[in-house]
Amino acid sequence: MQILETTRLQLRPCQNADLQQIYAMWTHPDVCRFLFDDRVISLDEACSFVDASLANFEQYQYGIWLGSIRNKDCLVGFAGLLHSENAPSLIYGIAPEYWGQGYATEAAIAILNYALQHLHLPKIRADVDESNVVSVRILQRLGMKQIGREVVNDRPLLYFEQSRENFREEVPHLES
Repeated sequence: MQILETTRLQLRPCQNADLQQIYAMWTHPDVCRFLFDDRVISLDEACSFVDASLANFEQYQYGIWLGSIRNKDCLVGFAGLLHSENAPSLIYGIAPEYWGQGYATEAAIAILNYALQHLHLPKIRADVDESNVVSVRILQRLGMKQIGREVVNDRPLLYFEQSRENFREEVPHLES
């Protein structure tokens, strides 16, 4: 499993030992508002997400990474790819105390670099609540193109896509 490094972050694959820490972030009201449609997930659900991520790392070489400030042991957020038959789906979330500092963009770029340039995946998709204007701007800043809009469970969603041939960022330092 790959450790990804950026200028400020170290992203490492989420493990079962991280369950309590990631569960606390996923159930924070400001995080779950868009991540789980304002629903507080159970610890068992969080465990199943971590287990699925571990299985995806084993099978596809991607899953959910946890981001910490380099050389410090503080969880800033998470970023990763959820497996889908059409194309993996980019996800990310940052702890509210770190919002507005560019960490989501930095982590997402590292994930896109890894997926598109290291794994040579042809494309990555993302969906975002239309009302989540910050995440919409992040996806646009990443160069992802809006490919659709749909109302799901009474919530307007925007769909974005990034292809390998249109992505031109430098690959971050990778460690095994």
